[in-house]
Amino acid sequence: MKFIYLIILFNNKLNKLNKMNNYTQLIASYLVKPKMKLLDWIDISNLLLDRLSLNPNAIQLLEQIYNFTKSNGAMLLFQKNYFNNIDWINMSANPNAIHLLEQNIDKINWYHLSLNPNAICILEQNKDKINWKLLSQNPNAIQLLEQNMDKIDWEYLSFNPNAIHLLEQNMDKINWDKLSFNPNAIHLLEQNLDKINWRFLSQNPNAIHLLEQNMDKIEWYFISINPNALHLLKHNEDKNNWIYLSQNPNAIHLLEQNINKISWPNLSQNPNIFEIDNIKLNCDIHEQMQKLKNNYFIYYT
Repeated sequence: MKFIYLIILFNNKLNKLNKMNNYTQLIASYLVKPKMKLLDWIDISNLLLDRLSLNPNAIQLLEQIYNFTKSNGAMLLFQKNYFNNIDWINMSANPNAIHLLEQNIDKINWYHLSLNPNAICILEQNKDKINWKLLSQNPNAIQLLEQNMDKIDWEYLSFNPNAIHLLEQNMDKINWDKLSFNPNAIHLLEQNLDKINWRFLSQNPNAIHLLEQNMDKIEWYFISINPNALHLLKHNEDKNNWIYLSQNPNAIHLLEQNINKISWPNLSQNPNIFEIDNIKLNCDIHEQMQKLKNNYFIYYT
């Protein structure tokens, strides 16, 4: 009986340990930020650093370049290009670059920062440097815009997916060309088909049903950038515009099959040229689990 009791006790301890391991792994996975890596088929020397500065998934690569700019090896990756430094103008518009921008306030381009959806706190602290035209397009600036209605640029506000309530209250101020690009304005566009700009609508990811109903009005040059139009592009490959298609995040498999047609400047901006480095992620999670076990509140008893 004592032996059986010890087995039961051991199993209970083991089950508890497994549960705690699972909890620790879950917590660690939330604490660890995934590392990104370039897709295997992409030659980094073909990418343009100024365009990469716009790429939200390129931040870790850009941080490496920023930290090692003074070393000879840092720029050898880009020896085929004419750029020898990060493009801070484009970086200012990058939503994932806020920590780098906060560390380099003197390098910020305030014109482009006004468009950055994650830069609202910086902009609120520097209202005299805001470009209100681009801020009017910023989806996270609605509260700031509502507090400064006299500074709104209604043409650029028509681009803003979070400004629909303001536009509905001021229909006479809508720019219908720009509104045709707005993914949240489909109901307004459906009610005003005669005012649609089909060039802008062809780029609108939420307008696929309208485009399918009006195939003769599609601007094929511009629809190539539309992430939800791949099925239309596949059936009309002769109409693909490879410059814009290179920037389309959902076209990666097509681009891999047609490397000779790629526009490398535009591909440099494409967020899906990066993928999560799962090997590095698993290592980081394991390391974080050890820290939790050793230093914090998780105990194994």
